[in-house]
Amino acid sequence: MSITLEKGQKTKYLYIERKKGVCGGEPVVIGTRISVSLIVELDRMGHSVDEIITMYPHITHAQVYEALSYYYDHKDEIDKIIEENREGYWMEKTKGEKWRK
Repeated sequence: MSITLEKGQKTKYLYIERKKGVCGGEPVVIGTRISVSLIVELDRMGHSVDEIITMYPHITHAQVYEALSYYYDHKDEIDKIIEENREGYWMEKTKGEKWRK
């Protein structure tokens, strides 16, 4: 996966992909269901990269750092994914709908 930057430069992500049918098409660590948004949320909770690797031993330090790098290159997109995955977002969005009664 790569993005085009100013002056035609591209940033390539060796460890991040989007795949139809995997985590709703969210960016994930290649070959896993570990999403960039999950890694960002763990980072925001104060978990170190070493702790994230301990929780998910099938991914590497390089993959976690690249997920964080991807986040900073796509901050608005990932922040939107994180917000839309919050319970409060869906409670407010579906407020007053018939099926919620």
